[in-house]
Amino acid sequence: MWFWLVSAIAGSIIGSATDSWFRDTKLGVWFYAKIDSLYTWASKRYGFKLLTDERKRMAKFPELAKRLDSLEARIRLLEEQKNDRNSTNGYQDSF
Repeated sequence: MWFWLVSAIAGSIIGSATDSWFRDTKLGVWFYAKIDSLYTWASKRYGFKLLTDERKRMAKFPELAKRLDSLEARIRLLEEQKNDRNSTNGYQDSF
């Protein structure tokens, strides 16, 4: 029994390490893109809704929704400030 437990844990660790390495290779990127396109095709073809609607899920957790909304607003504000700063003092404008 211990053998099966240890081999299952070791196999899981080795499989996870292999997956994380494989994901960064060209073949891995191609493979995961094909799998994603297969999932998308199946979802459209058979009408699967794999992920629940975000608003329905956030209705269950209103505090989390408030925090996410405030973080998204901060990100938008920071991106606008970064774009404004880059457009006024950009390298291209110095010529």
